[in-house]
Amino acid sequence: MEKSRVLIVGGTGYLGKRLVKASLAQGHETFILHRPEIGVDIEKVQLLLSFKDQGAHLVPGSFDDHQSLVNAVKLVDVVICAISGVHIRSHQILLQLKLVDAIKEAGNVKRFLPSEFGTDPARMAHALEPGRVTFDDKMAVRIAIQEANIPYTYISANCFAGYFLGGLCQPGFILPSRESVVLFGDGNTKAIYVDEDDIATYTIRTIDDPRTLNKTVYIRPPKNILSQREVVEIWEKLIGKELNKSSISEQQFLASFEGQSYEGKVGLGHYYHVCFEGCLTNFEIGEEGVEASQLYPEVNYITVEDYMKRYV
Repeated sequence: MEKSRVLIVGGTGYLGKRLVKASLAQGHETFILHRPEIGVDIEKVQLLLSFKDQGAHLVPGSFDDHQSLVNAVKLVDVVICAISGVHIRSHQILLQLKLVDAIKEAGNVKRFLPSEFGTDPARMAHALEPGRVTFDDKMAVRIAIQEANIPYTYISANCFAGYFLGGLCQPGFILPSRESVVLFGDGNTKAIYVDEDDIATYTIRTIDDPRTLNKTVYIRPPKNILSQREVVEIWEKLIGKELNKSSISEQQFLASFEGQSYEGKVGLGHYYHVCFEGCLTNFEIGEEGVEASQLYPEVNYITVEDYMKRYV
């Protein structure tokens, strides 16, 4: 089967650049939307040029220019959007409504993968303020996609390893301590940690797979479904030292929101649902979803232990 042509929006971002690499590696003709808003960000320009050297096509387009989006979309079969939805970077999820309009007008796209890649927003109607804005905005985009009858795949990739494992699941830390750690409650709530390159690999695998059409794909590598305490134990084994452990209760954690910035409150809310509530693992995947590591057992994913070896 001929591989789909892919347009990646946000191709210089944290996940976007990995999606570009995975798309090229899997043999897809790959197009990257080149937005004039890049300004004088020389690192992003150089990254785009390096992708061009690897065979990617740079396509001019802007969310402020509807026709440019339509023209870009007409070049491809599949559109993947990876613009930021993380408030500590920027939150641009609703910009995708303009992309939905362009895809609808172009009429040629066989699959759209919007910027999700975290917790499934369809399961987060109960989420705390103000962090629920992330899930509400993603649901607004889903509604627009389905109202426009655009074929889709939603990717629920759970916890990005770099954000969670590097800090032993503690917000505000991206390097693991060799001295101490604060556990959420008893530290036994399960979450799911996925290497960012693996997220990209699984995502690109889905785009020509009829089994993932109009489905939510959950990335749940079985060896990476672990509690915070288990993550800490892996780290202790790697460094040959036991950390000093303290804990924070659910009530204390919620009280810590006071005085935080808006962005900080959003992030803490997400940590609360993952680390206290267990929102990533407290449900079974139903008929509307499929699981990536079962669909693609040939993908040799990075385990938590292998990921954490880089910090030793």
